[in-house]
Amino acid sequence: MAKILWRRLAATAAVFCAALGGNAAHALDKVKFNLAWLPQGSTGGVLVAAAKGFYAEAGLEVQTQRGYGGQRTVNEIDQGLFEFGYGDPISVMLNRANGGKTVMVGAINTQWPGALCYVPGKLSKTPKLADIKGMSVGGGASSPLQNLVPAWLQANGLPATHLKLLRLDPAVINPSFLEGKVDLAECWEGANKPLLEALVRREGKQLAALRYRDFNLNIYGNGIVTSEQLVQSNPDLVKRFVTATYRGYDYMRKNPEEAVDLIAASNKLIAKPILLQQIKETLEIISDPAADNAKLGYIRADRMHATIEFSKKAFNVTAAVRGGEVYTNRFIVD
Repeated sequence: MAKILWRRLAATAAVFCAALGGNAAHALDKVKFNLAWLPQGSTGGVLVAAAKGFYAEAGLEVQTQRGYGGQRTVNEIDQGLFEFGYGDPISVMLNRANGGKTVMVGAINTQWPGALCYVPGKLSKTPKLADIKGMSVGGGASSPLQNLVPAWLQANGLPATHLKLLRLDPAVINPSFLEGKVDLAECWEGANKPLLEALVRREGKQLAALRYRDFNLNIYGNGIVTSEQLVQSNPDLVKRFVTATYRGYDYMRKNPEEAVDLIAASNKLIAKPILLQQIKETLEIISDPAADNAKLGYIRADRMHATIEFSKKAFNVTAAVRGGEVYTNRFIVD
C-alpha cells in the first residue's frame, strides 16, 4: 500500500514538474521601457508593437512607463531602473561623460525634432534668424534648449545672446506663450507641437515653427537607448526588443490611422487628431534618405560624429567621448 501511494505521489510530482517546465519554456522576458514623457506619436512604434503583440511574439513582456525628460530617462536606464527608453544622443553623451555606460541602439528621429514655435505677426511665415534678434524664448529649465540654442546661434554666425532664453517650469511654457509673455516657445515635432497648434487654433490663430534643422543643425534626435551592461550580458534580448520595436514603427508607418486607434485604446485621454499629427511628424523624420542602409534605426557614423562634436561644444564637455561609444548598429544590421 505504501509503495502504491509513493508511486502515485511520484507520478503526480512528475506531471507537476512537466507542467512547470512547459510554462517556463514559454515564459516571456519582462522589460521596462521609459517613454521619456507621456504616451505620444514619437514613441508610437513602441506602443503599436505592444498592442499588436509583436513583443510577445519576440518572447518579451514590455511594460511602458511615462518619463520626465530625455536626460533623466537615460540616467535611469544607466541606474538599472529601465532596460530601454526613448533617449537622445546628447543625453547619452552627457551620461557617458559623467561615468555612465548607456548606448543608443537605433535611431527614431534621424533629424533633430526641435523647433521654436511662434504665431505669425511679429515674424513672417518664413523668417530669417536675423529676424528673431532680442526675442524671448520659453524653455524648460532642464531642457537641452538652454545649451543647444546658444551653440546653434554661434554655428550660424550669431552671438549666443541673440535670443533671450528663459528657464520656465514646463507646465507654464504653453500658457506663457499663449498669453504673449514670451515670443517663442520650445516645441517638438511628434510631441508637444501638435498640442500647441490646437491651443493656438482655439484663439483663431495659426502656429508656425522655425526648425533648427533648417538652419545648420544636422544632428540626430531621439532613438532607442539601453545600457552597455545589457548589451554585453544579454544581446539576444536587446536584438529581440530592437527588431520588434522597429516592426512596430514600420506598421505605424504603413497604417497611421490604425496606429492611432491602437494607441488610443489603452490611453483614453489622448486626442486622436493630435496623436495622428504627432505620428505623421515622427514618420517624416524616421528615415534618412542619404543613409547607405535603408533599415529603420540605422545610424550614420559621420552624422553621429558631428552630433557628438556639436554637443560637446554646446555643453562644454571636455571628457573623451567618441561617437562609436554613444551608439551601435549591431542590432540593426545583424
